[in-house]
Amino acid sequence: MKAKIEKLDHFGRGIAHLDNKIYFINQALPDEIVDFKIVQNKKSYSIGTVTNYTKTSPYRVKEVCPYFNICGGCHLEHLNYEKENEYKSSKVKELLKQIAKIEVVVDCTEYDEKDHYRNKVTLHSKNHKIGYYKPNTNELVEIESCILLDQKINNLIPTLKKIALENDLEEILIRVDNSTEKLMLSLKGKIKNIQSIDGVDVLIINGKPVSSESTIISSIGDKKYYLSIDSFFQVNKFLTKKLYDEVKENVKTISNAKVLDLYCGTGTIGIYIASLAKEVIGIDCSKSNIADADKNKVLNSIDNIRFICAKVEDVIDQFKSNIDIIIVDPPRAGLDPKTISNLKRINPKKTVYVSCDPATLARDLKELCSSYEIEYVKPFNMFPRTYHVECVAILCRKTL
Repeated sequence: MKAKIEKLDHFGRGIAHLDNKIYFINQALPDEIVDFKIVQNKKSYSIGTVTNYTKTSPYRVKEVCPYFNICGGCHLEHLNYEKENEYKSSKVKELLKQIAKIEVVVDCTEYDEKDHYRNKVTLHSKNHKIGYYKPNTNELVEIESCILLDQKINNLIPTLKKIALENDLEEILIRVDNSTEKLMLSLKGKIKNIQSIDGVDVLIINGKPVSSESTIISSIGDKKYYLSIDSFFQVNKFLTKKLYDEVKENVKTISNAKVLDLYCGTGTIGIYIASLAKEVIGIDCSKSNIADADKNKVLNSIDNIRFICAKVEDVIDQFKSNIDIIIVDPPRAGLDPKTISNLKRINPKKTVYVSCDPATLARDLKELCSSYEIEYVKPFNMFPRTYHVECVAILCRKTL
């Protein structure tokens, strides 16, 4: 079949219409003319893959990763980086219009380095090889390195390959601090006696530390944070500071504010903005996150922040309208109905919504529009070469 690609969908696939049916075509860009074969056929749509390019886009670039279109980790490596960022701004704007039925100011996507930005990765091991699983399968794609990973992580892979040959590894988790001075490694599986690995500062085997330390310290701006192996921490070592600065600039607009930081993780945002607030209260349901948050509070000598270990929806109704600012950074599923209801009841002067999924952000903003004016939404390309985009949405209380 032959088609002209009209645009990209929200998963980075080319869209074409033929005979009143929509086709989503992998690795195809707008205005390209392609031959394609159908790999999945549904009643109302089909998914295809390109077999030949009759006309290519001027924004197509040569892929440099040998695993592109195999491991499934990158979706947009074939697209010029400037156009990738434009696509992400358009995607956010379209989702807000489609789902929330609102048209708001969507800033240009903030971005930084597109390669070697990840400070954390989970690899898998099978038949003494290590790599990524193909999407929705248990088929392993063996890798030598990954263009997304911090180079210190890539430098460890040859050592891990040797370890995999002598052990029955199952899962490998690696994280480095943002200055890439310290490296943490967690191995799971049937593992012989390993007490240390060159270049590894913290070694954890089947959940138990075998090194003298069990955490590393990372930084965002002038703040430092303990990281355990299970801690939530933004993976983009270049762009996180810019995202947190966006939050900080909005906290700065209300002096002496009482701030509620929901889904606070290890306290990273709350600690980052604490010097501008009268009081910060962080809430997260993970015991390990809150344990790290309490240590991070001490590490940064901050005395106007406290943390609560609980589900947000279980405790939010305890807070009253004396909250000036609410920061929310929920998981991909977004906010639950009870939390949305309480955001309306508390009705702070400003709500800062940090979102890792613009679709659920749009759904939640639709519900919050009755109480808030949406000042603007700013996309952040925290995951270059993929279709994922993070956003900061600024909501201000409506005046009567």
